[in-house]
Amino acid sequence: MKTIEQLIQHISPLQVIGEVKITVLHLTYDSRQVGEGSLFFAIKGTQVDGHKFIGDVSEKGVAAIVCEDLPEQLIAGITYVQVNDCTVAMGLMAAQFYDFPSSKMKLVAVTGTNGKTTVATLLFKLFRSFNHKVGLLSTVQNQINEEVIPSTHTTPDSIRINELLEHMAEQGCEYVFMEASSHAIHQNRIKGLAFAGVVFTNISHDHLDYHQTFANYIQAKKKLFDEVNDQAFALTNKDDKNGMVMVQNTQATKYTYGLKNMADFKARIIESDFTGMQLNIDEQEAWFRLVGNFNAYNLLAVYGTAFLLGKDKLDIIRHLSGIPSVQGRFDYIRSNGGVIAVIDYAHTPDALKNVLDTINEIRTQNEQLITVVGCGGNRDAAKRPVMADIATELSTQVILTSDNPRNENPETILDEMQKGIKPIHYKKSLRISDRREAIKAAIMHAKKGDIILIAGKGHENYQEINGVKHHFDDKETATELFKLLEA
Repeated sequence: MKTIEQLIQHISPLQVIGEVKITVLHLTYDSRQVGEGSLFFAIKGTQVDGHKFIGDVSEKGVAAIVCEDLPEQLIAGITYVQVNDCTVAMGLMAAQFYDFPSSKMKLVAVTGTNGKTTVATLLFKLFRSFNHKVGLLSTVQNQINEEVIPSTHTTPDSIRINELLEHMAEQGCEYVFMEASSHAIHQNRIKGLAFAGVVFTNISHDHLDYHQTFANYIQAKKKLFDEVNDQAFALTNKDDKNGMVMVQNTQATKYTYGLKNMADFKARIIESDFTGMQLNIDEQEAWFRLVGNFNAYNLLAVYGTAFLLGKDKLDIIRHLSGIPSVQGRFDYIRSNGGVIAVIDYAHTPDALKNVLDTINEIRTQNEQLITVVGCGGNRDAAKRPVMADIATELSTQVILTSDNPRNENPETILDEMQKGIKPIHYKKSLRISDRREAIKAAIMHAKKGDIILIAGKGHENYQEINGVKHHFDDKETATELFKLLEA
C-alpha cells in the first residue's frame, strides 16, 4: 500500500487537488472494480473514455482519480490528480505501487511482427533448463516457474504487468521474458518497467487497423528501444530492413544477429526436415527441434539474448538443442495414412509466406501442399487479399475459411480474401466458411505423403463468433478427423 503522495513522486502532475496523505489500497482503470480506497485512472481508450465514469466511481468510495480533464464538479474527500497522459501516469504509478518489481530481476522484452511468442517462450524454457527461477508473459500464457496463469492479451495492462512481476519477484524469479506488442508499447503499458534487454525479431504488414500506416507501426515498435536506458542491451535482426532503424536512437548497447549479413551472432542452416534442422551457430553445429528459416532467426535471437545475459555459448547451444517447438508454431501431426498436418499461428502475410516457403523447401514436390487459411474479423482488412494471394501462389490447393470472424460476416471476409487470388490460381482455390468442414475437406482430399497447412490460429483453443468464444482447437480437430476419416 502507498499514499497518493508516494504514488505521484515520478509523474509530474499538472495539479493535485485534495489530500495526498491518503493511503491507496487498489489501482484500477475499470470503473466496475472501484471500491473503498481505490485509485481510478480515467483512461481515454480507443473504444471508451474513462472520464465518462468519473461520476460513477465518485459514489463508490474512490480515494483518488487520475485524469487528463478535471470534472466540472469536484467532490470533497476525493483527491484529483490531473496529468498530461493517464496511460503514462498509470504505468509509472503502478510500478511505484508494487515497489518497482522489474528492478528486482532481469526483464527482457521481445517485440516484432512475428516470432515474439517463440523467442520469449524459448528463453523461458532455456533458463528453466539452467535451473533458474523464471517468469514468462506471453500470448499463449503467463507462467511463473511451473505455475501457469491464463493469458488474455499479448501484453497485459500496466497494473496487471506490475502485479504479475511482483508475484514473480516474491517467487524468486531471477529472469522474466515478455512479449511487447505494438499496441502495448503505443499505449504505454510497459511504461515504468526497467529492462535488462530488448529484442527485435522482424516487422511486416500487421495491425494497420490500429496504427493506420506502416510508418506508425514501425514507430510504435521503435519506441521500446528509444526509451530503454544505457544499462540495457538492444539486440536486433540485422537482416530485416528495419532492424537497424529500431536501434538508431537507443541508449542501450547495440548487438545484431543474422543469417545473411555480418552480425554479432551469426548462423546458417545446414539441413532441414519436418523434425528439425542442423544449424551452424558461431561455428558450432547442433541439431535443433524447430523447423524453417524463420525459426533459425528465432533460435539465433534466443542464443544472442542468453549470451548477453551471461550464459556460456556452448552451454546455450547444448541446452537449446533439446528444447521442443512452441505450441501452435509449426506444430505437426502425422496420420496413420501418412498425411502430415502442420498447425501454425501464421496470421500475417509474412508469417504465412515463411511457413509455406519452409514446407516447400522440405517437401519433394511430388506431394500436394493443401493450405487451410482465413483472416480475423474486425482486424486489418488490407491483408486479406494478400494472404489469399500468398496461399494460392505457394500451395497446390487452398481452402479459404473462417479464422475468428468476431462480429463480421465470414462470407464478407472470404469475399475480400478472394479478391487477391490471381486468375491463373482460381481453379486451385475453394471456400468453406465452416472451419471444421474446411479442415475435413482438406483431409479427405489428401493422399499419403501430402501436407496440410492449417494456418492462422495455432495455439488458440477457441473461435470467436459474434462476440462469443466457442471451443475450437485446430490440432485437436485435425487429430479427431484423421481418426474418424481413416477408421
